[in-house]
Amino acid sequence: MNMDTLFDAVALRGPVCVGLDSAIDYIPQKALDEASSPAAALLAFNKAIVDATSSACACYKVQIAYYEEHGIEGLRAYAETLRYVRSLGIPVIADIKRGDIADTAARYAKAHLDGEFEADFVTLSPYMGMDSLDPWLEYVGRKGKGLFVLMRTSNKGMRDFEYRELAEGGWLYDAVGDRIQSLAERYRGAHGYGAVGAVVGCTEREEATAIRARRHDVFFLIPGYGAQGGAAVDAALLLNRGNGGIVNASRSILKAWQQVPGTANPATVGLDQVASAAQSATVEMQTALRQACAAAAVDTSAAAARHAAGSAGSAGTGGAASAADRKTAK
Repeated sequence: MNMDTLFDAVALRGPVCVGLDSAIDYIPQKALDEASSPAAALLAFNKAIVDATSSACACYKVQIAYYEEHGIEGLRAYAETLRYVRSLGIPVIADIKRGDIADTAARYAKAHLDGEFEADFVTLSPYMGMDSLDPWLEYVGRKGKGLFVLMRTSNKGMRDFEYRELAEGGWLYDAVGDRIQSLAERYRGAHGYGAVGAVVGCTEREEATAIRARRHDVFFLIPGYGAQGGAAVDAALLLNRGNGGIVNASRSILKAWQQVPGTANPATVGLDQVASAAQSATVEMQTALRQACAAAAVDTSAAAARHAAGSAGSAGTGGAASAADRKTAK
C-alpha cells in the first residue's frame, strides 16, 4: 500500500479525492424518509456517492466527526463506509487528526489502522511532538499504511501558529515540513514518495510553488478546493506534473444535487439524482485539475527554457568580456 498505491490511482484516474464528510442536511428528505435511521441514511448516501464517482477519483477521505455526532450507530456507518470503499480496491483515508502520545496514541493507531475502523491512511497532528507519530509508524512498516501529517493547512486560523516565525528563519510549518520529509525518506516507495505525507492547503497560491519545490518527494493531501476558495490552478501548483498529491473536495460534490435544476423540492429527489450530480461534479473537477496541471507544466517548461537562454546569454557575455580582459592584459 503506502503512497505507491495512491500514486498509481492518481496516474489512472486523476488526483481527485472525494471527501465523505456527509452531513444529514446534505441528504434529500426522500432518502431520509426511506432509511431506517439517520445513520442508515448516511451509509446509503455514501454508497451512492462512491458508486457514482469511483471511476473519476483516486481515493476517498472520510471525516469521522460527521459520524461521531450520531453516536454508536453513526460510528457503525463510518466503519461500514470504510469497509465498502476498501472492498472496491480503492484507497481510503480516515480523517481523524489524532495527535496524542505514548500508549494513548498506540490505542488510536490500532483502532484506525488494524481494528474495526481500519483505513489505508490517516490524518495526524504533530503538535505534541514527533513522538506522537511513533506508534503509527509501526503500521507503516508492518502493514503498508500511510500517514498524512498536518503541515500548512487551509483554514484561516492557520496563521495563529503555523506562521510563527522561527529564530533561525522560516515559519513553523517549514520546521514541521522538514520533520515530515525526514520521515518520508525513511519509507520511500518505488515512485519516490515516502509513506508519510503532508497536509498542505491550496488556499495560498503565492507560496505553493516554493512549498512543492522544497518538498518534491513528499506526497500531499491538498484540502481547500472549492468551498474554501482554492481553485484548480492553485492545486496544480502543489502537484508534480499532475501527481504527487490528491486534491480533496467534499461539499462541492456531496451537495452538487442541490444545484441541479428541478431539485428544489428535496422530498422528490432520490439518491439516483444525488449520485448523478456527484458524478458530474467529480468529472468536472477531474477535468479542471488535469487542464490546470497541463498548463502548469507548459508554464514550467517555458520558464526553464527562458532561464536556460538567459544563462547561456550571460555565459556568452561573460566569456567575451573575459577574452577582452585577457587581450587588454597582454
